[in-house]
Amino acid sequence: MTPLHLGAMHPVEQALTLLLAFGPFVVLGVVVVVRRRADERAERESAENEQAPEVAGEGQDYRAR
Repeated sequence: MTPLHLGAMHPVEQALTLLLAFGPFVVLGVVVVVRRRADERAERESAENEQAPEVAGEGQDYRAR
């Protein structure tokens, strides 16, 4: 069914309309997934660092000695 107020759209026009309508949501979804993965990775690394025993002198500022 063709909307009468638009008339028949060329396939390129249809593709551009769909891209304009849904493209920002796709980009937003990709950003959310990437940020969640980065946050999970940071939390995992933080938890591993808290569990690992510290070696004497490692991670300390050399000026503090």
